[in-house]
Amino acid sequence: MELKRKQFQGVLNILSFNRHFYIYGIIALVLIFVIWHITQWPNYILWVIFSAFLYGLIMPLIVSAYVYDFSGYYEFKWLNKLVKIDSKHTKLVNINAGFDETSYIIKKHFPLSNLKVFDFYSPIHHTEPAIVRARKVSQIYPNTEQITTNHIPLKDNSVDVIFLLSAIHEIRSHKEKVQFLKECHRVCKDNGKIIIVEHLRDLPNFLAFTLGVTHFFSKKTWLNALNNAGFSTVSETKFTPYMSIFNCQINS
Repeated sequence: MELKRKQFQGVLNILSFNRHFYIYGIIALVLIFVIWHITQWPNYILWVIFSAFLYGLIMPLIVSAYVYDFSGYYEFKWLNKLVKIDSKHTKLVNINAGFDETSYIIKKHFPLSNLKVFDFYSPIHHTEPAIVRARKVSQIYPNTEQITTNHIPLKDNSVDVIFLLSAIHEIRSHKEKVQFLKECHRVCKDNGKIIIVEHLRDLPNFLAFTLGVTHFFSKKTWLNALNNAGFSTVSETKFTPYMSIFNCQINS
C-alpha cells in the first residue's frame, strides 16, 4: 500500500502537530490587544508587536508548504544522484522517530531492494507534543521494528544504505546522537552510506521558523557527531535553502 499525500499535507502536519504553539500565539495576541486597549499604547508599538507575532505564526506555514508540498521533496528525485543501486541483494534501512512518511516511497523508488524499517521513538525520552501527536497518525510500514538508539538489531557490515530523513534531530542529547550514529556505522557495509536530511540551525531556517529554529542543530554539530561516529567522508547538498542532505560514506 502506498502512502497518498494530501494537498498541503506539509502545512496540515505543522498545524496539527504544533497546534499548541498556535493556540498560545493566538492567546498572546488577544492579551496584547487587551493590554493595548487598557493602557493606550501608541498604535505603532501595537502594530510592531502584532506584526512580529503574525510573522512567527504564518512564516513557518509558508516555508513548510514550499518545502514539503511544492518542492518535490517527496518525489525523491533528489535521491537519484545519491543512491543508484536497486537489486534483490541491496539492503536498505529506513529509521524514523515515530512518524513515517517515507518508507512506502523508498520501497516504490527501490522496488527490488530489501527494505527494513525501524522506529527509535521512546515515550520516556521523546516527549515533545509534536512527535507524540505525529505518532498517533503515522502510517506504519509492515514489520516496522521498535528499537533503542543504542542498538540496531542487525549484523555488522550488512546494510548498503541507511535513511535518516528528518528524524535524528529528535535525539536531543549529543552523546546519544553519536552513539546512535556509531550503530549506523557498525551495520553499514564497506562503501555503504547513510543519507541524512535535516533542517539546520542557520539563518534561512531562523527567518523561516524564528525561535523554532532551536529545535534543529547546526551544520557544525552534525559534522562533529558524524566525525565522532567514524564517518570520514561527509558531503552536504542543499534541497531548497531550508534543508540539508548529508551523504555520509563509509570507506573500505
